[in-house]
Amino acid sequence: MEDSKTLGKLYLIPALMGEVEPLEVLPMSVRKVIDMCSYFIVENEKTARAFIKKVHPSKSQEKLKISVLNKYTEPQDLLSFLDPSLEGNHIGLLSEAGAPGIADPGSEMVNLAYQKNIRVVPLVGPSSILMAMMASGMNGQNFAFTGYLPIDKQERQKRIKQLEKLSRDTGQTQIFMETPYRNDKLFKNLTSVLNDQTRLCVATEITLPSETIKTAPISWWKNNVPDLEKRPTIFIISAN
Repeated sequence: MEDSKTLGKLYLIPALMGEVEPLEVLPMSVRKVIDMCSYFIVENEKTARAFIKKVHPSKSQEKLKISVLNKYTEPQDLLSFLDPSLEGNHIGLLSEAGAPGIADPGSEMVNLAYQKNIRVVPLVGPSSILMAMMASGMNGQNFAFTGYLPIDKQERQKRIKQLEKLSRDTGQTQIFMETPYRNDKLFKNLTSVLNDQTRLCVATEITLPSETIKTAPISWWKNNVPDLEKRPTIFIISAN
């Protein structure tokens, strides 16, 4: 095992979820960590550089050393991303939006960091999943995030019914999401498949000036269809 006293740390840096002033949603600790890190692991280099510049305008972009972690990254390349830490350098793991490791490939790096005895430090910042749950008015003692539902219509409808039954039988609140350009289709599926009494929370563009969060029975949503096209949205249901 490596001596953790000589290693750099892996900081999990939450990102903005849209065009908003950083200090409105991020604590000063995020800027301090960005200031002391030169090495970053990110989903998209262009947007990561823009985020770093917005949070810390005076930080030299030329000195940033960025590794890209996304679905195209080869597994054998991942270990090398942590090499700077073995030399005592801190590394920032930056999500594309929201919190690293939550609906995000960052968890792979966190697991590798533990294998190398590198200390992992999560920073405070926005998470659309938790913020939507907070504002939903649903059971916060027992909830599950199930990620993306199936793309196939029949499979998706089947999954929606399964989640509704699970919620009804156990009291567990069910949270899920969709690619923004498919939000409207998912909403139509929800209102056509779920029982009228089942509650649905639609939380859109959280932390942005255009943020909207509403919880109501399916019977209400059938007559109040929101415009969700290309708007990042969290969906939450409760059948209790």
